[in-house]
Amino acid sequence: MTILRRGQIRRMGLSYQVRVYTVYMPKRLSIQPHLTLDVLERRYRAAKDPVARSHWQILWRLAQGKPAAQVAAVTGYTANWVRSLAQRYSRDGPAGLGDHRHHNPGSPGLLSVAQLRALARALDQPPADGELGTGPKVAAWMAATLGRPVHPQRGWEMLQRLGLRPKVPRPRHAKTDPAAQAAFKKSCRR
Repeated sequence: MTILRRGQIRRMGLSYQVRVYTVYMPKRLSIQPHLTLDVLERRYRAAKDPVARSHWQILWRLAQGKPAAQVAAVTGYTANWVRSLAQRYSRDGPAGLGDHRHHNPGSPGLLSVAQLRALARALDQPPADGELGTGPKVAAWMAATLGRPVHPQRGWEMLQRLGLRPKVPRPRHAKTDPAAQAAFKKSCRR
């Protein structure tokens, strides 16, 4: 398909005109005027937190009438994030800005506080099978308590969370001679 320019259409004798736009005009984001342009600039310049400073800079530039793509290029964020931030500011005002990750508690732990105490009590007791506590053993206890499978890594994480280390006896070589070891220790003491 060829694009005809205005002069080419006249030469062909056609009665309509085709306009070709080579430059895309971006739509300007409009934000609610919660704060004036001067106040936005002052808050941008006075912000100590880097995330809040970036947010105020984005809003200040949008309030100046800059397109989202240009604001994104200057601030290092994506145009979608600039739009999301503008929507959040328009909806919530200045309270909608800032780093909201600090208020996110994350997902709840695998064990409740009561279950964590029960695990600590179980680890204080000598094990029934004679072996010492390890990550996989703790994971097996957690699986029995929760009623679902638990990866052995979670047992190791719970040991660390409780401030414990895995209780595993030091490995011994299969061909050790206890008499030779005792004789060596005696000879080294002299």
